[in-house]
Amino acid sequence: MSESRPIPLLGDISLEYGQMIEHTLDGGFVPVRIAGLDGELQQRLSRRGHRIRLQGYLIGEDAAGQLETLQKAAAAGEELTFASDITTALDLQKVVITSFRAMESAGEPGKYLYDLAIAESPPLPPPAQLDAFGGLDDFGLGDLGFDTDILGDLADLAGDVAGAIDDALDVLDQLSALASLADLGGLDASGLLEPLSQPVQQISEIGSKFTDAASALKNAFG
Repeated sequence: MSESRPIPLLGDISLEYGQMIEHTLDGGFVPVRIAGLDGELQQRLSRRGHRIRLQGYLIGEDAAGQLETLQKAAAAGEELTFASDITTALDLQKVVITSFRAMESAGEPGKYLYDLAIAESPPLPPPAQLDAFGGLDDFGLGDLGFDTDILGDLADLAGDVAGAIDDALDVLDQLSALASLADLGGLDASGLLEPLSQPVQQISEIGSKFTDAASALKNAFG
């Protein structure tokens, strides 16, 4: 008693009278010539999809219906499942029909010869995540081992520096006010304050610029 042979299945179509199944695989190697090396280095980029060719007959009362189903599947290009002995060891989840050919001979009604090729159609990888700064979380500092907690300390330091500069500018403003009062009272304070007038002006200009920079730094990190 002969053992039953598993029947190839393409989608929900049973290819009961299959005559030939051929599996081919391109490993994805590219030859690279290297100076001083006899022969070529084989560099693998990626393997191509599994490709399978099937030939057989559609016979019986349902032959015309099966032929129509194959023709529609080939025309639609939809993904199908496929199972056969030759692909048992392969991780073949979905396939598509890349070519299809059918023939009918005179004097043999209800009998169709088919020749079709299918190719592996693997699932797409997960979509890339579009994060701020191109996916560089925390400017990428966390991934580099940089303690991002220091950013908060920098913000506090910037605030302290800005406050100290404001206090210093207030003192300079008070000195200028004293000089103005002295002039209004008829007192000649120019000799007393003259050594301070030029440094006060320079410090005031520098302090104003540093205050703007410190505020910007605080806003950036705060």
